[in-house]
Amino acid sequence: MENFRKVRTSEEEMPLPFPDLPPDVVEMKVKEGSKIRNLMNFAMAQMELKGRRQIVFSGCGRAVTKTITCVEIMKRKLGGLHQVTKVRYKTVLEVWENQDPPPDGAAQNLTVHKNVPSICILLSRDPLDPNQTGYQPPEPRHEAGEDTSGSSTKGLKRPLPPPCEELLPKKLQVQVSDSPRGSGTTAGQLDH
Repeated sequence: MENFRKVRTSEEEMPLPFPDLPPDVVEMKVKEGSKIRNLMNFAMAQMELKGRRQIVFSGCGRAVTKTITCVEIMKRKLGGLHQVTKVRYKTVLEVWENQDPPPDGAAQNLTVHKNVPSICILLSRDPLDPNQTGYQPPEPRHEAGEDTSGSSTKGLKRPLPPPCEELLPKKLQVQVSDSPRGSGTTAGQLDH
């Protein structure tokens, strides 16, 4: 394979795995090189400014984690979104060209079919069927005065209580070890 270089990659087009989607539903196709900021700006504008009720995020291969990240950001920013997740495999076609063709001059191409994991996530403001596989209900809303950062306090370090006065030493003695420069005597006492 060291004499081959990839010249083309194409994904198999597959219909979205969600029945009864409106024809104008926005599908965010997340790629490995997509910028999350750009994806989120467009998706948030569709949901907030254009008043869309549903949006689909899809990605395959190395873009799966970025797809999930976008969905989690949107759920946190908008809140109250129902979610259905579908995982499947998608066929990716790669065409490789021989960089060192044989003397007869005929270029050789190698075609590779890869099955890569793919994810499609539907987010909806409207309730979805809770019995379908991959359904997640909206996260409960926080009441006023609660921590809305989205992080729970479980596992967080609690601040230490103030130290008791009797546990603190009033004076700290420092002893200098024998060394060619030192006299080996007590250097003195330091106030703490």
